[in-house]
Amino acid sequence: MDPICINNYCFDRIHLWIQYDWQIPQFIEVVIEVFYPKNRKANGLVMFNHGFLVGNDLFFYPKKVIGAFTGDNPLFAINPSAYYNYSAAIVEQNWAMAFVSAAHSQTVGIPGIDIGGNPRVGQEAYAAASYLIKYGATDFFYREEETSRNRSFFDSTVATSAKFMVSNKVIFAGHSVGGAHAQAAACGFEKLQELGKKNYRVFDPVMFDREFIPAYSERLSKWDPADRADPVGLLQLSPVDQKIPILSPGMKLYREALSTAAMPMLMIVGECDCACLDDSNPPACSDDPKKVTQYTQLAPAKSDSWSVLAKVAKGSHCGYLTLKNDLCSMADKPSECKRCPGVESYKPEGDETALTTELLKRLIAHCSLHGGHAENRDSWLRSECITWLNKESPDGVVKLVPFSDGQFVAYAR
Repeated sequence: MDPICINNYCFDRIHLWIQYDWQIPQFIEVVIEVFYPKNRKANGLVMFNHGFLVGNDLFFYPKKVIGAFTGDNPLFAINPSAYYNYSAAIVEQNWAMAFVSAAHSQTVGIPGIDIGGNPRVGQEAYAAASYLIKYGATDFFYREEETSRNRSFFDSTVATSAKFMVSNKVIFAGHSVGGAHAQAAACGFEKLQELGKKNYRVFDPVMFDREFIPAYSERLSKWDPADRADPVGLLQLSPVDQKIPILSPGMKLYREALSTAAMPMLMIVGECDCACLDDSNPPACSDDPKKVTQYTQLAPAKSDSWSVLAKVAKGSHCGYLTLKNDLCSMADKPSECKRCPGVESYKPEGDETALTTELLKRLIAHCSLHGGHAENRDSWLRSECITWLNKESPDGVVKLVPFSDGQFVAYAR
């Protein structure tokens, strides 16, 4: 199907398989949803890891079998772009925004539902972002691969006509468990390879065409570095991490790597968000400075970390969403969360959603400067983006919770 284009932006879906490492027979089926400028000159890409939709339901495989006869595919029922449609934020700087939905998360031989601590999902996002940079909006990437040169369908112009990026700058972002997954993706290719070896998640992926296996791409390590995603920013919305032995090692190693990365990083949490403040392991942040949290791992005291934290007053776990989702809403039910008794926390499609869109717009604007890389830590901490955020009410509607020093943002000092 041709992409849907409205005004100056297009929307497309790309369906393929990713082999996590070219030497190991582990595959994952994915759909990439992407908004990109109609002029095909996107200056950067926001790659978003969604939260509650990651994984599959218990009936995924029966649906998959039935779908073989009915022509339906359960993967196509997953539309994260509807719940995180911050496309208004990308227009001003002519950026693109994409999402990758996996049919399942996979450990060694065990497909299952991901709960936040599996680096594989971050690896998928990095691979998907790189795919969009190199090949653009096409399912027919294999036609221009050198491995296909002597085949009848070879067409070296496929990627040229499908590309929509003029840079490889990527802001990795995510909500809930997707916020933790984005932490892995933002580490970049070399770190993903290095840390993947330490937790048995080796990473040198190959892309396969879903309908034309065994047509495939060259492995990622063989790509021109300009075709691989270059992380220039990280946005985490109420990140939730978990650790289960063997299955989900958690993102601690990736956060420690990011603590020394010269890159703008934002973590936004809700005052009333039990999912990221209580249920996450470790919690996203804490008022107790001695407690180990995702934030203290990202921004150790007295370090040179670029990570910045802000807390939304009355902020919930689902207030970021651009569409209500019953599964996500469970996290904010009074029976599940006791943090803000009697307080009406933010709901999807509301004021917290608008704040998120505005914040992303300002982060994109900052990451568009200096060739995509901030000059230094001080220029980031004093940037217009952080100056705007460091107010009781950045947008004049939503209020933030002040920290002990009276500031509305926290960073390593």
